[in-house]
Amino acid sequence: MSDKALASLEILDPITRQHVEQAAAALQEELAGIFAQETIARYIAESTDLLAHGNINVFVPVLAHRFARERLRALGQAEGVIAKEQPEVLFVCVHNSGRSQMAAGLVKLRSEGRIHVRSAGSDPGEQINPAVIEAMTELGVDMSEAFPKPLTDEVVRAADVVITMGCGDACPIYPGKRYEDWALDDPAGQDVEAVRGIRDELDARVRALIDELLPLSS
Repeated sequence: MSDKALASLEILDPITRQHVEQAAAALQEELAGIFAQETIARYIAESTDLLAHGNINVFVPVLAHRFARERLRALGQAEGVIAKEQPEVLFVCVHNSGRSQMAAGLVKLRSEGRIHVRSAGSDPGEQINPAVIEAMTELGVDMSEAFPKPLTDEVVRAADVVITMGCGDACPIYPGKRYEDWALDDPAGQDVEAVRGIRDELDARVRALIDELLPLSS
């Protein structure tokens, strides 16, 4: 475990640290036989460090558990110790608070859960854009549990398709993966009406992607 990750745990208040340790214990039980206890502890500490900022700080134990779990499952898929049962898609934008979150929510909605989707940001923000939440709620997509997450190597390795939106060359390139860049306006600072237009353009692209990944379902 890195010194920085250890330090991030040391500065937490005792109650928060206890909750983080409980999250680690839950993951160790769930992933026993797949990852060593030391690996799980390292991912929990690193995820806590990556998320322990700004408005997210109060929710660190819950979010660190979810973030570390998703990272570990991606690592397991990339290394072949956890089976891939669905196509895996990763959306990446700069702050993971707008376009990539909307795209991920639309894939879940339109694929009816038959495609597993992740999202991340090259420079994640502190919260999801409220106009994005409103526009997605109009389609019945609940984003109450969504939160900005940093881009990490294992989620790229686990993906079959990596789609970037405005984040340049932030994603590492691995052979055998499908990479696309979708040019769309950034919803940051825009009103709900403008965000609806971005959402609808994303929706059309997502539907086409799903038809390609699940051709027998159309």
